[in-house]
Amino acid sequence: MTEPISPQAVPVPEPGAAGDLRLAGISKTYGTVRAVRPLDLTVEQGSFFALLGASGCGKTTTLRMIAGLEEPTTGAVLLGGHDVTDLPAHKRPVNTVFQSYALFPHLDVHENVAFGLRRRGIRSVRAKVGEMLDLVQLGDHARRRPHQLSGGQQQRVALARALINRPRVLLLDEPLAALDLALRRRMRLELKRVQTEVGITFVHVTHDQEEAMALADTVAVMNAGRVEQLGPPAELYDRPGTPFVAGFLGTSNLVEATVTTTGGDEITVTAGGVALRVPAGRCPRDIARGDTLLIGVRPEKISLTHADDTGTGSGGVGGAADGGGSVADGRNRLTGRIVDAAFLGVSTQYVIDSPVRAGLEVYVQNVDHGRGPWPGAEVVLHWDPAHTFGLRDEPAAATGGGI
Repeated sequence: MTEPISPQAVPVPEPGAAGDLRLAGISKTYGTVRAVRPLDLTVEQGSFFALLGASGCGKTTTLRMIAGLEEPTTGAVLLGGHDVTDLPAHKRPVNTVFQSYALFPHLDVHENVAFGLRRRGIRSVRAKVGEMLDLVQLGDHARRRPHQLSGGQQQRVALARALINRPRVLLLDEPLAALDLALRRRMRLELKRVQTEVGITFVHVTHDQEEAMALADTVAVMNAGRVEQLGPPAELYDRPGTPFVAGFLGTSNLVEATVTTTGGDEITVTAGGVALRVPAGRCPRDIARGDTLLIGVRPEKISLTHADDTGTGSGGVGGAADGGGSVADGRNRLTGRIVDAAFLGVSTQYVIDSPVRAGLEVYVQNVDHGRGPWPGAEVVLHWDPAHTFGLRDEPAAATGGGI
């Protein structure tokens, strides 16, 4: 836990000055290990920003440099236009909520939340603590000790204790990782509600793709100490810029294909003897005939139809466009054989071998459970070409090298 910045430590910005958090070329090297490569990021004031990546990608090191717990090897950290790179952690206008929560076991909830205020010499804390506990919906738990609370309630106490100091930026280091799945999903809603109500900038570090997409206005996907792609969650999901992002943010079917025609709004590629159409705007700009591309489509975008029912108007499996078995004109289409199926509750996951690639995945919503095909069935896979994207066939940077 850190204290809010004192007015003497960093000048108060002039009216109208930007309150953004900016990382200007920051990097971190431990000996020969480059944990974070030179990084430039701007986090808008009042936004919910997520640093997303696997273990060892550099996201936690980046967070610690913002907090003042690690010294950058190069670059600067700026808050509201002021350089705070050389300020110690306790003088920065940031607070951190850690995965462990770090609550004081010998203090009750009220005193845990009041700790930062009392440390600053503020004696009249009852009203402010009550306000924070009401914000996190724990007003009737003020006199309980941490061991008397659930994991989710402890997380809320840690959040209230960090927010009571009114930091300009709240840093969250995997705060939901210790909770079970159902509680994590509930706490996501709570975090988003609290951030919206207080209007403070949140920077959230997580390895959970679903968590990042559910919470953040902007997501930075990190890999091997660098940001692979930055943008709103929907944009990253629908238009991944690299094979790593396509595979890490959700599931993608990636197929190696050769460009056969270009020009206009679409390009045509061939994979395994099958011609597929891809919007030109969802491919690299300098694509030419003969180039190799990775063609991608998300599993939930694909519909399945029994191979012997494609012309009968019956027997379709999932998808809004299969017309109950027939395949509409203009859709990308290929044949395959189901090799595995797994019931996932809301959907069924099919694994399908096809001429373009083995192991294609298709998710079919369980609207009419029991009507789906079984392993061994011959099927037709089809989808709207607008849901297809193209990527350069380049190996993703190896995961690792960061902390």
